[in-house]
Formats: sequence, structure tokens, C-alpha cells
Amino acid sequence: MELYELLVVGGGAAGMAAAEAAARAGRSVLLAERESALGGILRQCVHRGFGRTVFGEEVSGQAFAEYWRRRVAQSKAKVLTDTSVISLSRDRTALLSGPTGLRRVRFGRCILSAGCYERTAESLPLAGTRPSGVYTAGTAQALMNLGHYRIGNRIVILGSGDVGQIMARQFVQAGLEVVCLVEQRGALGGLARNRRDCIEAYRIPVRLRATVEEIRGTGRLSGVVVRELDTGKREAVECDTLVTALGLIPDRTLCRAMKEEGRLPDWLRLCGNCDYVHDMVDSVIREASALGAEKGREWDN
Repeated sequence: MELYELLVVGGGAAGMAAAEAAARAGRSVLLAERESALGGILRQCVHRGFGRTVFGEEVSGQAFAEYWRRRVAQSKAKVLTDTSVISLSRDRTALLSGPTGLRRVRFGRCILSAGCYERTAESLPLAGTRPSGVYTAGTAQALMNLGHYRIGNRIVILGSGDVGQIMARQFVQAGLEVVCLVEQRGALGGLARNRRDCIEAYRIPVRLRATVEEIRGTGRLSGVVVRELDTGKREAVECDTLVTALGLIPDRTLCRAMKEEGRLPDWLRLCGNCDYVHDMVDSVIREASALGAEKGREWDN
């Protein structure tokens, strides 16, 4: 059985930085990533806004990911892509599934940097049908920027998370119509710069203190019903696409069975958005690099 001093699960920004720092410190490192390439969510981010503290200027998410892929490649970290970590065990072994089948590896310590998953429309009490044309903001981003698909023509966005605001701008730039952005709170969420550079700069119609309560359409989405939360007024809005930006949930699936008395074992650490949702990737890199470089005894409680 292969033995590594450190197993890093997830090859996004946090995983790449942690693995590179640990390898540079002389440790044997295995970095496992379920996708075909390292980079995580950065791979689908064509907009600029990443790396100001790293580069002194803002670059696209794709450029930022490529920079860290090169750094990992230049280190002695072993990288397995198209490889999922199915389970972690208390005996410090992990079961991996990849192109060659199942394999089990042993490790001294583990950093879980699995990122987040999006809250979907299924988390809401939405009435109506279940037609095609309903996407999370991240899925819409991946379809457009990695798959080069046109996801629709008339788009309603529910929720004002950063990715939703960024995608509203990209929809307009691509010649699509953003009918409106619907937000249940009295103000938009996300970073102030995204409100300024995306919503205000592109004059995206916004409906505050409102929600989507019904989906309509057979086969393909034909419209939604928007309800004003303060008055209860309902309005049918024609659209062929609904994009939800309802927030992110840290993916801690692998560590659920690891807790004892509410605590994770000393050899397992959470990192990046798997720990908590960060506003900026620069802070992810800083924290992950520091964690990867720590000596073993610094993990002991």
C-alpha cells in the first residue's frame, strides 16, 4: 500500500496551494482531484478579479488556476486527476476510485479541500412543473464558459450571490436578456464591487423583497411567478431560463463519519471553502499555504 505523509483531497485553489507548500517543505504529498484537471471552480471563471495580493493585479480565474497548476507541477507532489476519494478511515487510509479502478492509500495527515456545493432550487418550496431551463449559477457558468453552450434567451435570476451577479453581466454581454434579478432581502448580497460592476453598470432590473414561488412550463420553462413579500402581490413573468444563486454549502461529506464527541481527529483538517466560504481566493491561498507548510506537531491538539 502506498504511503504519503499528506493526502490532499480536492484540487481547487486551497488544495493546490496546500499540496505545493507541503511538497516544498519536503513532505511526500498525494493530491487527488475528481475532475480531469486541477483548478476547481476557477476553471470556469473567465472574469477578472483574482490574485491581486498574489500578482499585484487582478487576473481571470482561469489564469489564476493555470499559475497554481504550474507551481504544483514544479513541486514533487503526486497528482491524481479523474480520481475521487470515496472514503476516509480512522486507520488513516483512504479509498480512491480512478481510471485504473479502486486503490487504497495510507497517509499520516489529511487536508480536506473539497470546496462547496450550491444550494439548488429543490431547497425551496417551489410549486409548479419541473421543466428544463432551471440551473444553478455555477452550472450556468460552467455550461457557458467550459461547454460554450447557450443556456437560454430570457433569464430570471433568483438570489443575489456573487456568482449570480457575475453571470447576470455575462448574460448581457452574450446578448441574452436578463428579465430581472429577484432577491428576498431588502438589499443585494455579494461583494460591493460586483453590485457596482455587474448590476449597476449593466442596469440589470432588480426586484427586492420578492421571491419566485412557482415555475411554469411543459418540457421547457415558459415563465415563473414572482411574489412580493411585503404585499403578497403575484406576477407572472415570461422567461425560458431560471438561474438560482442561493448560496454555497461547504462540502464536508468525507469527514462526517470522522467526528468523535463533536471533534475531528487531529490528523484531519478542513481548508478553503470546505472550512468556510471565503469572499476572496487570495485568502484561500494564504491560509492553505500556511496549513500545508505546518510541521506535524503543529497539528497536535
